[in-house]
Amino acid sequence: MTTATAKRPAAGRRAESRARLRNILDKPHLPLLLTCLTLVLIGVLMILSASSVQAYSRFGTSFSYFKRQMVGVVIGLAAMAVMARSDYRRLRPLARPLLGACVLMLVAVIAPGIGATRGGSSRWLVIGPLSIQPSEMTKLALIIFVAMVLESKGVKIRDPRELAVPVLPMTGLVALLVIAQPDLGTTIILGGSVLIMLFLAGGRLPHVGLLAAGGLVSVVVLSFTRSYRRDRVFSFLDPWADPLNTGYQVIQGQIALGSGGFFGLGLGASRQKWSYVPNAHTDFIFAIIGEELGLAGTLTVLILFIFLMYLGIRVARQAPDRFGMLLAGGITGVIGMQALINMGAISGLLPITGVPLPLISFGSSSLILTMASVGILLSVAKQGKRTNFKPGAGPRNTKAVVKG
Repeated sequence: MTTATAKRPAAGRRAESRARLRNILDKPHLPLLLTCLTLVLIGVLMILSASSVQAYSRFGTSFSYFKRQMVGVVIGLAAMAVMARSDYRRLRPLARPLLGACVLMLVAVIAPGIGATRGGSSRWLVIGPLSIQPSEMTKLALIIFVAMVLESKGVKIRDPRELAVPVLPMTGLVALLVIAQPDLGTTIILGGSVLIMLFLAGGRLPHVGLLAAGGLVSVVVLSFTRSYRRDRVFSFLDPWADPLNTGYQVIQGQIALGSGGFFGLGLGASRQKWSYVPNAHTDFIFAIIGEELGLAGTLTVLILFIFLMYLGIRVARQAPDRFGMLLAGGITGVIGMQALINMGAISGLLPITGVPLPLISFGSSSLILTMASVGILLSVAKQGKRTNFKPGAGPRNTKAVVKG
């Protein structure tokens, strides 16, 4: 047997493997589902570890938060399955009533005697054993509404008046209600998701840039309107200026993140979760991941989110219509911004804003709505087609598409 003959089977197998990989990536619903479920699995394992001390102290059992999160996982899986099996186009006529219901709930949250206040913020509606966070529902409802509006405008989106109405007034109303809770982090994500969708819809870059600049100025101003926000800004700039007060959470989080080395102390072996890191199972769970799983664990989570964003962008590019493209782009933008803001704050690159790490942090409202959003991505992905769409290129001729 000659060398060339011996090499041919191996080369054929490699070519077959590459073709199989391309086939999987061309139909991103399977890797999208697996990536989402992997992040959820990491989340429930880390919540069991990070919350065990606080759960035992408050409820007498280390499994309290874990059990509650598992209920959220089951509901989230059901929501994701329903959305994935449904035609995403059915969301179009529901856009206005969904957003209207969310606005009413946001009003109820800040109304005296109705909303539940925790940690100085009124963000929850408590109905019997259920605790609902309307701002999480509003993220998805606003994306659906903006996608519906921008789809209907078509090429008129390049006119600044068409760009602004009714998207900006409705976004402004929702932002005012969320900031009144107060919740600056969610307000930033809401505004950022709308800007992404305006760009994807074909809004002129100077117009979108002007809106982004205005939003940035508003965030800076709002950051100094309350004392705790000012403290967060100053602790970001120099946490050691007040290490036992305003800088305490930042310092303890970075100690946890940096003390794990490359492979970490081991799952369940965190020292910082013993009442050193506040909110260890919610906003600061990424720090506990760094301590217990080390750099390898944090890089794994980071790579999974990057891959999830890549898949979301592919779904948007291959969407069969403009509504699906805008939906996929908005959902991908929200998940990506949340992950970036959370991990950036834990690593000291951004100020703390109280934004949870999607699919991983404790919190049923966030988990269920994020999984439902991924279900919509799956619905768009299953019907997607290969196109030459480029972000910011404006409306496409959806008739000129070729099946992938």
